[in-house]
Amino acid sequence: MIKIICLGKLKESYLQELVRDYASRIEKYHKLELIELKDEEDLEREAEYILKHIDNKDYVITLEIEGKEMDSVSFAKLLDKTFITHSTITFVIGSSTGLSNRVKARSNYKLSFSSLTFPHGLFRGILLEQIYRAFKINNHENYHK
Repeated sequence: MIKIICLGKLKESYLQELVRDYASRIEKYHKLELIELKDEEDLEREAEYILKHIDNKDYVITLEIEGKEMDSVSFAKLLDKTFITHSTITFVIGSSTGLSNRVKARSNYKLSFSSLTFPHGLFRGILLEQIYRAFKINNHENYHK
């Protein structure tokens, strides 16, 4: 299973549609769970909400500016390799104030898509697209260029 934990609700219909589109594409390959949590001013309160949704056996990938950048093929290999030893990969997208040190400490892999700042709703779509791309790459299907 792929689990994506994110803070805040999507309000814009075009972003909701983007997320729905890529979620349905991914579900042809793997079970997907999207968990939207209320964003708080307090990172520690957010951490409590986030950590409640992470199982001890989950492989956790936090999205952090300080994380490691990689290309799409390397990302696909990371997912493929991780699914050999873990049945659930959990991605955590923090709020606009970032992630608590407790959540970062639980992370198995710190990933950065860029040092640029993205709107949270748009980033969900970007993450889902990259997960979909990874499945296409790992299944040797035509999509990735």
